[in-house]
Amino acid sequence: MPLRYFVYIVECADQTLYIGSTNNIEKRLHAHNHLKSGAHYTKIRRPVKLVYFEKCKSVGEARSREYMIKQSTRDEKLKLIHGK
Repeated sequence: MPLRYFVYIVECADQTLYIGSTNNIEKRLHAHNHLKSGAHYTKIRRPVKLVYFEKCKSVGEARSREYMIKQSTRDEKLKLIHGK
């Protein structure tokens, strides 16, 4: 079974947004919410909830898309989340 890659956005408890990429969204969300190995940014802003994700064909595509989303404004990110 081929690996799938994802770029995702989570909303933190303080309403900030965190963008990341992974090949296992459930495992990554668990890490963000429960483990010491989760990203420091989300670790101090728990709980987080998944608000958006995209499937990507490769890790390179996922990382490229992650970078593009990170460069966008908060309003642009919210439009992406809400499908506008």
